[in-house]
Amino acid sequence: MSQKPLSVLYEDNHLLVVNKPNGILSQGDNTGDKTILDMGKDYIKQKYNKPGDVFLHPVSRIDRPVSGAIILARTSKGLSRMTSLIKERQIEKRYTAIVVGRPTMAKDTLEHYLLKIQTNNTVKVVKSGTAKAKKAILKYETSYVLKEGAVLNIQLQTGRPHQIRVQLAKIGHPIIGDGKYGYRSSKHLDFIYLHCRTLRFEHPVKKEPILIKAAYPNFPLWRQIK
Repeated sequence: MSQKPLSVLYEDNHLLVVNKPNGILSQGDNTGDKTILDMGKDYIKQKYNKPGDVFLHPVSRIDRPVSGAIILARTSKGLSRMTSLIKERQIEKRYTAIVVGRPTMAKDTLEHYLLKIQTNNTVKVVKSGTAKAKKAILKYETSYVLKEGAVLNIQLQTGRPHQIRVQLAKIGHPIIGDGKYGYRSSKHLDFIYLHCRTLRFEHPVKKEPILIKAAYPNFPLWRQIK
């Protein structure tokens, strides 16, 4: 199967921001499958005719079945400064999800404590005070409703593994396609309808405001909300 060309959303000497497709890893794991990082390095090598190793490191990560904007650093200065922005929560991330059903509250703030289960790479909601659990906060707003479910705009307040997927499942509205977290239909199982739509941050070197917007994948339900 031929590889699709990399969808570059922003590029300069310090950063490369791309629109990651569903099914592609952010960085390597034990599968050995090609990652968005590998694709980014190939892109830079070919475009700039660079021999040898290319410096490129992920600043942000999104789950393999999730699509959308992801930041890669092209310099050590860019990486260290962007990492600081993440720690200081200075990178605004907004996602779009299409969920089963329609939340009773049109907009709300969700707060849960999440615990990573290492044995099967899942996350579950636990009680406050549980050892190694971390607080997860997000805000969502229902933008409109489709026949198949509701379209939610989501702003992350924290960046926990599988956070959006677990929190929405916990309130009874799993993301369409997300069989790992509560989606039980036999339709739409090839991918999940969660997409990192926008990123907003101050450029780590130029100090200019940057707004990134990633187009939705060309999948049936996404096409209804373009």
